[in-house]
Amino acid sequence: MRPGYDETPVNPLPPVVWLLVLPIVAMEVVLNAGAMGLAGGPAGIGWRSDALQRFALSPEMLDQMLASGRFSADFAMRFLSYAFVHGNLTHAIFATVFILALGKFVGEVYRGWAVLAVFFGAVIAGGIAYSLVPGLRGALFGAYPGAYGLIGAFTFILWARLGAEHANRARAFTLIGFLLGIQLVFGALFGGAPDWIADLAGFGAGFLLSFAVGPGGPAHLLRLIRQR
Repeated sequence: MRPGYDETPVNPLPPVVWLLVLPIVAMEVVLNAGAMGLAGGPAGIGWRSDALQRFALSPEMLDQMLASGRFSADFAMRFLSYAFVHGNLTHAIFATVFILALGKFVGEVYRGWAVLAVFFGAVIAGGIAYSLVPGLRGALFGAYPGAYGLIGAFTFILWARLGAEHANRARAFTLIGFLLGIQLVFGALFGGAPDWIADLAGFGAGFLLSFAVGPGGPAHLLRLIRQR
């Protein structure tokens, strides 16, 4: 190979993105192997249902902890674990694609720990927001709130760059507006659980957390406050 031509054809992903994606991939490999009868025998067919029962977040869990005043480790774990189990393979694939695409962009600007803070902060915020909406009974599962947190960080990066260029910062919110618009339309046409509540909360958490964990960190946030 000639000098100067040793670049890989695909830009490598930041390691932190693989750290987020691999548990989702591993979960889907196991669950689909069971569904296809390749593992677990007859019991393997029900592995996805079992996983949803063990890891998904019911909005009633937060109500029970608040009403009883008692902390439940199992219920608290669900505010993170729900992000790693999905309703089907397609659901998991789309979530993974979002994480790979947005995680690569954000991971090239943020440090690894900051990407984790944004993702898991968005997952927790999405779970809390979903649980606080009165009347919801359907369980929350899937990595979309975390992926939307990365969209929030992506939006923050664009917002900061547009501000530095003295351009219209509202343009940074085009992507989230488009995605939420699609979700609302599909929800109105085909029904389904209002997961967009968790997604929107995840986006907000990712955007706001970026003021603290993004490039410049709290010092950058302090400068913005002083400028105001």
